[in-house]
Amino acid sequence: MSQGQSSTTTSIGLLVLRLAAGGMLLYGHGWAKLAHYSERAAHFPDPLHIGSPRSLMLSIFAEAICSTLVMLGFATRFAAIPLIINMSVAEFIANHGAAFHDHELGYFYLASFIALLFTGPGAFSLDARFGPSVSFKGGK
Repeated sequence: MSQGQSSTTTSIGLLVLRLAAGGMLLYGHGWAKLAHYSERAAHFPDPLHIGSPRSLMLSIFAEAICSTLVMLGFATRFAAIPLIINMSVAEFIANHGAAFHDHELGYFYLASFIALLFTGPGAFSLDARFGPSVSFKGGK
């Protein structure tokens, strides 16, 4: 496989990962929190002790706004950071002690967004089309 083919297939894989992880999180979690904010604000878990409404707002920011950015491939690495923090808090603090099967999806999201933090969004993204992206590549 040539370098061009490898790059294209890698970018397709990253596109699938971005759309799957971002789309599932947005559809399955973020949208419902956004749509029912007023109903959930007073009773939302507050693992960081900043207040339930603030905890819900941060969760909505990550799960609705940042997941949409990841899906679009816009500011992908920056958008991945709140998602990683959100999923870490959910899995290691809020859901601490739950059975493994209750953590599987959260671990999938966490691993996906960590991978995207390091790889970037790939060629099929707004980052690749319109602007410089942050890179973790070493060297001079």
